[in-house]
Amino acid sequence: MARPITLFTGQWADLPLETMAQKASLWGFDGLELACWGDHFEVDKALEDDAYVRAKRDLLEKYGLKCFAISAHLVGQCVADDPIDERHQRILPPRLWGDGDPEGVRQRCAEEMKHTARAARLFGVSVVNGFTGSSVWHKLYFFPPTSQADIDKGYRDFAERWLPILEVFKAEGVRFALEVHPTEIAYDIITARRALDAVGNHPNFGFNLDPSHFVHQFINPVFFIEEFPDRIFHVHVKDTRVQLNGRNSILSSHLDFGDPRRGWDFVSPGRGDVKWDHLIRALNRIGYQGPLSIEWEDSGMDREWGAQEALRMIRAQDFTPSAVAFDAAFASA
Repeated sequence: MARPITLFTGQWADLPLETMAQKASLWGFDGLELACWGDHFEVDKALEDDAYVRAKRDLLEKYGLKCFAISAHLVGQCVADDPIDERHQRILPPRLWGDGDPEGVRQRCAEEMKHTARAARLFGVSVVNGFTGSSVWHKLYFFPPTSQADIDKGYRDFAERWLPILEVFKAEGVRFALEVHPTEIAYDIITARRALDAVGNHPNFGFNLDPSHFVHQFINPVFFIEEFPDRIFHVHVKDTRVQLNGRNSILSSHLDFGDPRRGWDFVSPGRGDVKWDHLIRALNRIGYQGPLSIEWEDSGMDREWGAQEALRMIRAQDFTPSAVAFDAAFASA
């Protein structure tokens, strides 16, 4: 049986959830991956009032939609980031930003992630996708000269901040899926392994596989799947296109998404460099049966048109693995 196809609502949080659910149902999605911003899923309200959780479930059921995961990327980013600055203020509600003292922001966001695990259990989902932040991402280029001791300190900081959160996830029976991504503690295969080691291979820490973030780093996402077969908790369907021309840089040149001068950019799934057939076959090999969640990002395309095209694309690419060898019928009785 093919996997359910959902739509991540993070890029649609300007729309009321009911409007989003109506559209997704009409387009033919199986469910929604709810963002913990906008009015799509509010953690504080879910913990304050059982009726809030029931109302969200009723709304999805009204439109024939399921929810397999909620996503807390914005709050998670602020747990271990350094520096904390005005960029973080723009993505946090005032109750978490507070007075903006960096350590206060980190501590409040850490508590919110614990609450998110509790809210996920109440809502009946077992996966929370998100970011972790990183205190060493800004040291990426190793100049001024950076030692491995400096980097080790950053991974210890990540573990000290996230292990108490992961213990709450474990107690609630919910898994945290880090979207491996530039600016996070894990952004490729090597750093993902380092992050796992830092938290002692905690059973509730794994990954939300988003191939778009590997392709523009020239990493084959199939290798990531093969490296961490038991840690792929969730999968995003997102695409990216490398457009280096000898004048621009893979570092993006401080240009906005959508600027044609960039060395790479996100594009609607199926229009970039991700090899979806290879990806689906790798997911089949590890027995992944969770959702394929379209995270739609393309600055040059209408999002409603693009989301529907992406849905058609991934339905056509997804398939059930064979239960027999194709040449078995060649054998004589």
